[in-house]
Order: sequence, then C-alpha cells, then structure tokens
Amino acid sequence: MHKNMTYLLGGIAVGAAGGLFGGGGGMVAVPILRAAGRGVRAAHATAIAVILPVSLAGGLIYLLRGLVPLSVLLPVSLGVASGGVFGAKFLAKLPVRALSLLFALLMFAAGVRMLF
Repeated sequence: MHKNMTYLLGGIAVGAAGGLFGGGGGMVAVPILRAAGRGVRAAHATAIAVILPVSLAGGLIYLLRGLVPLSVLLPVSLGVASGGVFGAKFLAKLPVRALSLLFALLMFAAGVRMLF
C-alpha cells in the first residue's frame, strides 16, 4: 500500500510538472521512482512511459488554446519520435553508472540554464 501511495503522489507531482513545464515531468519521475525502489534503468524506462499520457493531455489543451504553432508540431514530433527510438535502444546498452551520471549532468545543466 505504501508503494502505491508513493506512486500515486509521485504521479500527481509528475503530471503537474509535465503540465507546467512540458516534458520536464520525467526529471521529477526518475528520482521518485528511484526513491520507491525501482532500478535505474526501470526508473528511466517507466518515466518515459508515463510521460506519454501527461504529454498527450497537456499538449491537447495547449493545441486547443492555439499555443502550438502547427508549422512546428510535425517536424519536432518526427524528431522527438526518432530520438525516442534511439534513446530507448541506447538505454539498454549504457552502463548504469554512465546513465546516472548523464542524467545528473542533464538535470544540473537544465537548472543552470533556468537561472540565466
């Protein structure tokens, strides 16, 4: 029961972050899943899988409000999809330590970028 509550509350946090910041919910999901006892690869893979409904829900709202330029939507979507395939295949081959380091560097870089 405790893990389910952690997952539910974590899901709320991920959904809120995804709705507010776009795909940034994954950066919230991975640490929550790790704290709940998921392995590094499982946490990253699960974070990617749960971002789909968040992205669809938020994206639809933004699209209906006219905030998404359609001229950008298709080329970016194609790039994201192909990058997602590459990343998912690469996840299985990357050593866990390297994966954790890359994720930490990405989080750090994103934080620094937000400051400036």
